[in-house]
Parts: sequence; C-alpha cells; structure tokens
Amino acid sequence: MNVTLIINGLETHAHFNDEEVDALHKPLLKQLAEKQKRLSRRLVVFLAAPPGTGKSTLVAFWEYLSAQDSVLPAIQALPMDGFHHYNDYLQAFNLKQHKGAPQTFNVQKLTDALRDLHKPESHWPQYDRNLHDPVENAITVTAPIVVVEGNWLLLNQPEWQALRELCDYSVFISAAPDMLSERLIGRKVRGGLTREQAEAFFQATDGPNVLRVLENSQPADMQLHMDDQGGYHRS
Repeated sequence: MNVTLIINGLETHAHFNDEEVDALHKPLLKQLAEKQKRLSRRLVVFLAAPPGTGKSTLVAFWEYLSAQDSVLPAIQALPMDGFHHYNDYLQAFNLKQHKGAPQTFNVQKLTDALRDLHKPESHWPQYDRNLHDPVENAITVTAPIVVVEGNWLLLNQPEWQALRELCDYSVFISAAPDMLSERLIGRKVRGGLTREQAEAFFQATDGPNVLRVLENSQPADMQLHMDDQGGYHRS
C-alpha cells in the first residue's frame, strides 16, 4: 500500500506491506476502537520507540487507515516534542547540546497535559522546527483516540514511570541498533550534513538515545519489532 501522509505539515510518501496492514495495523485499530467504546471516553495510547523507527509516519498511517474506515473512530497523533524545555532553560542549565535526552523534557508539563486529555476540550503544544522551541496550545485535541508518540514515554525512571497510569494502552517498537544507526545517519546526510558530520552527531546524540530507549524501557501492552526493510511485526 502506497500512501501520501501529512507529517509536521509536510507531505510524506510511505509504503506499507499489504499483508502487514491486514495482519497487524487494521486489527490493532479495531482493538483500540473496542477499548475506547468500552471506556466511553477518550482513549490515550502511548507509542514509544527509539529514534529512527518511523513513529511519526506510523501514527500518521494509523490516522489514514481510521479515516478510510467509517466504522473506526478518528485517531489523532500527539507528538512529545512540544514538551522540550525552552532553549533559554536548556542554555541556563547547560543542556542544549543534549537536546532530545530525557532531562531536556518538562515531564511535569507532560503529566498535566495528559491529565487534561480527559477534559472535553484540551490542547497540546507543538515543536516549531523554525523557532526550535515549543508553541503552546498549537494543537486542539478532538479525536476519541489519541496516540502520544515519543522516545521516553516508557522510560524505566521514576518521573517517567508515573506517566503509565495516564495511559490506557501502550505500544513499543524495538529494532536492531545497527540498522537504526544507518537510518539516522542517512537522514542527517539527506538533511545536508556530510557523512562525517552525521556520524559524529549519531555518536554524540542519537546513538546513546537509541541504546537507552532499547535497554531501559518498561514492557508495553504490545511489543513490535521493525525489520531491516522497515516493516513491523509483533515480537
């Protein structure tokens, strides 16, 4: 299945194996729909995974599939990037060079926003890639099912563990570190860095984050694995 998805306001072309769609994605969406119906309120799903596993593309695809099926409730992606501390804060505490690591996120703000998701009207911040800072209340939350996606949602660390009680269902994606390194380095090269610069960035930032997510995340309700071709299957 070839689809055109809107991610962060930009068109992205993606391909998903038809067999995978029928065996994994559609059944999962039906399962979430049934759970949401039983709860009779907004369903909050966590999608946690290391960098390079295509989280944003996957959630956008789930949004697309739900929109194509009149029986399924709408799904809305809520990225975690909007909970970065502001650059002024990061600069003051000498954290700017670690941006993206757990300590560069405002977990209390994320906790409050997750609680607000059960109010009839709630809003969510969005990370502005031009400002390189969050924009508050940029997203109006409307869907009966929301998928919060980020690296650290299931991190096995006290302040992050406390988020688990605010989640109704969790999904975690694992993948081979070597495969993720090539995907992440390739992404930086396509973004304009030299191979040497991209590899240096990976060693300093993405690489440690990949290993920390893979080695220090709590078990999820559904465990997925990303294969070398970028496909997903239950692990």
